[in-house]
Amino acid sequence: MLRELPKRKTNRLSNYDYSLDGAYFITICTKDRQELLWESVGANCVRPPNVHLSRTGKVVEYETKRLETIYDCVDVDCFVIMPNHVHMIIVIESNGRTQFAPTVSRVVKQWKGVITKQIGFSPWQKSYHDHIIRNDNEYNRIAEYIEYNPARWSDDCFHPKNLSKPFST
Repeated sequence: MLRELPKRKTNRLSNYDYSLDGAYFITICTKDRQELLWESVGANCVRPPNVHLSRTGKVVEYETKRLETIYDCVDVDCFVIMPNHVHMIIVIESNGRTQFAPTVSRVVKQWKGVITKQIGFSPWQKSYHDHIIRNDNEYNRIAEYIEYNPARWSDDCFHPKNLSKPFST
């Protein structure tokens, strides 16, 4: 007898157009939270500001900076590459242009795909976490969280010792 597989819960708001002008806080994790993006991790981790990106981390950095050249209505306002995840604020701003505005999902899918192709394997978990930024105060709080995240790595919810804790900003 075939048993029914569990249904994956959607992470996106239903009936929301993710190509609308706005700011989006995105978190993308590596598969199984593997620490692939910093040169040295764990007990011997190089602490910020002297963090050195791994080869994979350097590709992630390059492709994150390049997103703005691929989509002229997309800006990456800030981002941080952590050992096993990436945070970024993506801003979609069409400025009244009639050009097609990509959805956040399209941007993330393309970003993951080009990185995967360059390094020869997919380092990513399925999907990603997003949060629609609703106002300036929220934007500033999230941007500060991103900026100081490396210094707080040992307290981060994605740090191996904290993986049972819930994600919050």
